[in-house]
Amino acid sequence: MLNKVLIIGHLVRDPIINYLPSGTQVVEFSIAYNRRFRVNDEWREETHFFDVRAYGRLAEDLGTRLSKGYMVVIEGSLRQDRWVDKEGRPQSKVRIVASAVRIIRKPKAEGPIEEEVLPEDTEVGFEERPFSSEDDELPF
Repeated sequence: MLNKVLIIGHLVRDPIINYLPSGTQVVEFSIAYNRRFRVNDEWREETHFFDVRAYGRLAEDLGTRLSKGYMVVIEGSLRQDRWVDKEGRPQSKVRIVASAVRIIRKPKAEGPIEEEVLPEDTEVGFEERPFSSEDDELPF
């Protein structure tokens, strides 16, 4: 079986930082993905919103470096959380659990991206750098 997600989107709000009882940091944020498609001779666009969560060293790094408006590439997996609400009805939510995040573009007010490599002891993550035209080419 395979559970792998690769998505590009803009943060729609600033990240929220929390801690697990063990002390592990957790960061949560939401991204918007815009899909543009053509129906007959008319272009249409639809927006989808996804909740993202990261843990540990990646969460520590992202919690201080990201804010609303950043465009990011997220690599991770899907996780479904299930619970019963106060009225006894079953509920569920699917979110992306990030294993790596690359910043593509900062909001215009923040200026250019400076190249920065995450520390070698970081288990997951991408270095922060703008994409080149070579990065835009898909292998399929």
